[in-house]
Amino acid sequence: MSDLPYYLFPALLVIIPLVLHVRAKRQASVRHLAVLKEAQEAGLIEPPSLHPVVDLSICMGSGACVKNCPEQALGIINGKGVLINPTHCIGHGACAPACPVGAIKLVFGTERRGMEIPQVSPDFETNIPGIFIAGELGGMGLIRNATRQGAQAVKALAGRKTTSQADLDLVIIGAGPAGIAASLAAKEAGLRYVTLEQEDSLGGTTYHYPRNKLVMTAPMNLPLVGEIKVREVSKEELMDIWTSVLDKAKPNIRFSERMEEITPTGDTFMVRSSQASYTTKNILLAIGRRGTPRKLGAQGEEQPKVVYRLIEASQYQGKKVLVVGGGDSALEAALDISEVAGTEVILSYRGKAFDRVKPKNRMRLAQALDEGKIEQRLESTVQEIKPHAVVLNTNEGVLERPNDAVIVCAGGELPTPMLKKMGVQVDTHYGA
Repeated sequence: MSDLPYYLFPALLVIIPLVLHVRAKRQASVRHLAVLKEAQEAGLIEPPSLHPVVDLSICMGSGACVKNCPEQALGIINGKGVLINPTHCIGHGACAPACPVGAIKLVFGTERRGMEIPQVSPDFETNIPGIFIAGELGGMGLIRNATRQGAQAVKALAGRKTTSQADLDLVIIGAGPAGIAASLAAKEAGLRYVTLEQEDSLGGTTYHYPRNKLVMTAPMNLPLVGEIKVREVSKEELMDIWTSVLDKAKPNIRFSERMEEITPTGDTFMVRSSQASYTTKNILLAIGRRGTPRKLGAQGEEQPKVVYRLIEASQYQGKKVLVVGGGDSALEAALDISEVAGTEVILSYRGKAFDRVKPKNRMRLAQALDEGKIEQRLESTVQEIKPHAVVLNTNEGVLERPNDAVIVCAGGELPTPMLKKMGVQVDTHYGA
């Protein structure tokens, strides 16, 4: 009897932590299951890019993948890894190497929705010699990956011994992370090059983010600049980094110049832009997958008051604003603008309900509607945009309202047709 405390104490040292561990695991499983159900109910079940698939026959539920996922897209349910927030996953890929038993593979597309990816070599050259693709268009949207790919592609083409009658060695399309790195690498290699960017600033997809949005990245090496040590930064901080790179290295980037057409001419290419034409031996496409903003096709849409993204809600103070779209970006734009003093916001969507948006945005919208901050017009389309008014086709008939600004959040048209027209092989991946 006197030996009982002797054995009981070490037993408790093992049992108590074990019980607490099991309890914590169960609580986490409940939380993660709730997140998964919320995503399923909102219809947010299709990952936009590269994402993990867990082999449940191998997974041991260590949780290493969850800890290494910066977007909190993974969870552990009933002892197994699960993609609980599919739309949050943006292809970091840190989960796969973190898994101690190799239960995770990274794939493009799903069984329900294929993802079109251009076919490229290890040097990021397409099946058309001289046309390269790097960054988001190739399915890898991470800033670190994009910069590495852009620099690697230029290094590969710069090492080739070729003669050409073209004016340039390389035309780079796009000044996002891949395009910036490629521009620096081209300058470092002494190439004759030019980079065309349709926007008035660099940054690519980052340029389109709302103000103060946090951006996840990792340390990256840029030619001529060296290592940039960043991890979680705001959009503004990242744009400042890109601007400092531009000021320091002065790459040959021409802003507000849109690429219009690429035409093969023998063993070279003719690139026609909105401002000039260039003959080049090589082309690097460093453009985003969002492509060109999808337009409404409504009369009067060409007016300056029509834009295709929200940058700063406060600029609409005291104005009458129409927001068009049925996704999270449309709801968030309408909600943010509705919080600005003196604004009047109409949210127009052609569908019967916002069935593919985050629950928190749906709740925020319901509250804004109750408070009269937003006028919602479902099953409506824009018929005409006038200088000081908008005309909507609604289920109640034609409606005309005073208007100062229109924000269209209808997604983008992928550049896949452009690639196919050039002869670039595009493969559709269904979870591969």
